[in-house]
Amino acid sequence: MNDFDVIVVGGGHAGLEAAFASAHLGAKTLLLTLNIKMMGNMPCNPSIGGSAKGIVVREIDALGGMMGIGADHTYLQMKMLNTGKGPGVQCLRSQADKLAYPAYMQKMALHTPNLTVMEASVVDLLHDDSHVFGVILSDGTSIQSKATILTTGTFMEAQILRGHHAYSGGPDGEKPSLGLSPNLAKMGIELFRLKTGTPPRIKRDSIDFSKMTPQTGTDAKLAFSYDTDTFVPLEEQELCYLIYTQPETHRLINEHLSDSALFSGLVTGVGPRYCPSIEDKIVRFA
Repeated sequence: MNDFDVIVVGGGHAGLEAAFASAHLGAKTLLLTLNIKMMGNMPCNPSIGGSAKGIVVREIDALGGMMGIGADHTYLQMKMLNTGKGPGVQCLRSQADKLAYPAYMQKMALHTPNLTVMEASVVDLLHDDSHVFGVILSDGTSIQSKATILTTGTFMEAQILRGHHAYSGGPDGEKPSLGLSPNLAKMGIELFRLKTGTPPRIKRDSIDFSKMTPQTGTDAKLAFSYDTDTFVPLEEQELCYLIYTQPETHRLINEHLSDSALFSGLVTGVGPRYCPSIEDKIVRFA
């Protein structure tokens, strides 16, 4: 295996941006991912942007990143939020096509000069007391680099928690990354566990849309990237729908809190601050 200037470990959103940036700067770059067909995957909420996050996407674009371009090419709906308030709190949000977005990002990665994409699992780093100079793969292969970037997301020693059951696994049916975590700990790197909740998917034809409030996109030429010059007309964009929980919903959740991994003691990781699971919302706010 040839050596590289930069090795990026992980093909999620952060890993892709790191790999694109490195390659665009002329560095010989290797992107290592467990599954090429899952790079840029959106296992939870297939939206890009929103409050605060929309600004980050545009900053990524200003720095030459790819997320904004990918979002502009694959959205189902584009909406400017908080339009009833001042421009300082207005923000852009797209509802992305869950399949088209990762496919677009994968195509970009596989056709970017200076960037090599490889399926492999990293289990350790090549290092001495002061420097990291590469990675060791699960098959024992060593690859050297001048710089190594870890963007491992939710994969390291990952567990899936469902009710009272826990098993080893990554998001969206993926395999976890095993071995790297304990070796990072041996290097003196402090680790802690994070928690994220993934909502179930439901069939469109099982939904009674008449009981929901339609939410349209914004009728304007909106984009995350300054390079975007084509837009989807509002009438061709998909509708989103607003629904509310009911007292019966609250009753069912409260009566079965002990069946939630969040309250059964299985969850030990720290969840996202502004995106609690529905049972957590009921307990805290209802």
